[in-house]
Amino acid sequence: MSEHLPYLFQPLKLRHKTLRNRLTFGPHLANMSHEGLPGPRHLGYYAERARGGVGLIVMEGQSVEAHGALTRGRFKASDEIVPGLAAIADAVHEHGAVVVQQLNHSGQYADGDNSWLPNWSVSGLPSLKDGSGSHAMNEAEIETVLAHYVAAALRAKKAGLDGIDVLAAYNTLPDQFWSPLTNRRDDRWGGSLENRCRFTRTLLTAIRQACGEDFIIGLSVSGDDLSEKGLPLEEVKRIVAWHDVRHLMDYVSVGTGSFYDFSQIIPAFMYDQMKGPPLAAEIRSVVRNAVVQAESHVRTPENADKVIADGMADMVSIVRGQIADPHLANKAREGRAEDVRPCISCNQLCWGRRARDYWVSCLVNPSAGREWEWGGDRFEPSGEPKRVLVVGGGPGGMEAARVAAERGHRVTLVESSDHLGGQFALAARQPRREALDELIAWFDTQLTKQQVEVRLNTAMTADEVSSGDWEEVIVATGSEPARDGYQRALPFQERLPGVEADNVVAIDDVLAGDTNCGKRVLVLDDLGNWKGAGTALYLAERDHDVTIATRHPMIAPELVNSAATAPLVRRMAELKIKPLVDTVMLSWEGNVAALKSTLDGGLVTREFDTLVLATTNRPVRSLHDSLMGDENLSVHMIGDSLGARRASAAIYEGRKLALEI
Repeated sequence: MSEHLPYLFQPLKLRHKTLRNRLTFGPHLANMSHEGLPGPRHLGYYAERARGGVGLIVMEGQSVEAHGALTRGRFKASDEIVPGLAAIADAVHEHGAVVVQQLNHSGQYADGDNSWLPNWSVSGLPSLKDGSGSHAMNEAEIETVLAHYVAAALRAKKAGLDGIDVLAAYNTLPDQFWSPLTNRRDDRWGGSLENRCRFTRTLLTAIRQACGEDFIIGLSVSGDDLSEKGLPLEEVKRIVAWHDVRHLMDYVSVGTGSFYDFSQIIPAFMYDQMKGPPLAAEIRSVVRNAVVQAESHVRTPENADKVIADGMADMVSIVRGQIADPHLANKAREGRAEDVRPCISCNQLCWGRRARDYWVSCLVNPSAGREWEWGGDRFEPSGEPKRVLVVGGGPGGMEAARVAAERGHRVTLVESSDHLGGQFALAARQPRREALDELIAWFDTQLTKQQVEVRLNTAMTADEVSSGDWEEVIVATGSEPARDGYQRALPFQERLPGVEADNVVAIDDVLAGDTNCGKRVLVLDDLGNWKGAGTALYLAERDHDVTIATRHPMIAPELVNSAATAPLVRRMAELKIKPLVDTVMLSWEGNVAALKSTLDGGLVTREFDTLVLATTNRPVRSLHDSLMGDENLSVHMIGDSLGARRASAAIYEGRKLALEI
């Protein structure tokens, strides 16, 4: 047991196993399978979290039956997956963790484009995620699905996994049996509470009979599905208590959200932290036999320890935090909280990449998903330590300096401003983005620990670089506002007429506090991401009357994949930010914006006091270009200097390069 976080690091008896601590790396679709089979990328991913000290790993699920398959990347329902699962089980066990696998059937919300089959459901109701209908199962088909669940559990057992977790949250098939909103049956599978619970009672009983006593059975539920007629918290409590008194599961994990409000399943930073624990506490109040787990936006080990100390739950699942830092558990246990790389709840490369059908990774930890290629989130010392200069203290520069120093190189990092962070430092000033400041502070701490010489307020010239004794030079000078008002929907208009006016500024100016905007502000958003939308929030919270105009048919479409659009637009509505979608700007004259609809070509003029440009930055690469003629230097360029992109690209390039030099 750790003296630092004594509750989180207490052992816990779970069925036939004793977990070394109360921390779980919970289920999520890593989307790494090839043709539905686990492979080396999966193996490296899960083994690294086990090596990092977590107590329990819940692997992503098998889609137990094709009529309920939702996503391409899940493991298929076939014995072909057993060897791959066995390799993962062996690796996880070798590092001292317990591992189970989630089982999933999506019912009426399955994806027929994936399965080429009709969605099998409880009552034949439409999907809430797309325009598909579904097929109401008859008795024989229900029995078929139950048999597939049991077969999936037996595969897990055959592979040497320690148990399974039945996903009954977020409106999946078991949840659809429970909810009166989706269960309209008048036979023995619907109506009364006992009838609505018959499916899960039959299922969990059959798995226990098939897999034996030494096999963990978990049940994942959503504490509140946020619908008026679905499963509010009091009904979830009744259902869980009904299962608990019959000893049907060994643990119950309590999450948030559903298809009724998908954004709350994996809450982005717009939501408050610790969303799940209060719901878990409510469930725990009616549970007498099973272990209760809290999940949903518990970001830190300290918060997890408090959840357990306060009696809200027996275990805590931290998923994104352990994607960001797979060694979170060991660092926390050893009292090294300052070394835990913080998750910023951005959802960009975990949920965002998965939503685009890529394997998951992490903005702050590009080793995530590359453990099998890069040797985990650990760095081998360089066989030839060098003197390394990094120019630019933004995300890419900080990461390159940190990793190079950790590998034994002698590193100097120079930054022209009086602080580290670059674009991160500006983004941190947008509402609810304080986690970015935490990340910058983490970098600062790690650079100090690795004895990186950091020089602020230092703008180096090419001559100064060339006259130094550097063996490797990394240019990470980033990007700057283009200030030309270029819009992708007007590709032949290279500059916005009137863009030179004094009342036209860039979002960088606004967030840096270098300009005073007037009362009426127009944000011209050509990007469709947090840069424009977050700046609009920043201004509106400071009592500006904000309008945001975008070429897109919706506000911030890039945020759809990270499940952040819903809380964003709700907050915009609260602040009375006025959206103008499918709109381009033809000119700015004095304080008059000439706007054009991209749908019908309609023209309108509106008066504003200030125009804020949220457009693509241009690279700052003059230093790199000046150094290219120096044959005595090994010069590299990373991040926005190569082309303005997301921070994830800069951090990835910084780490990759530092691993190679």
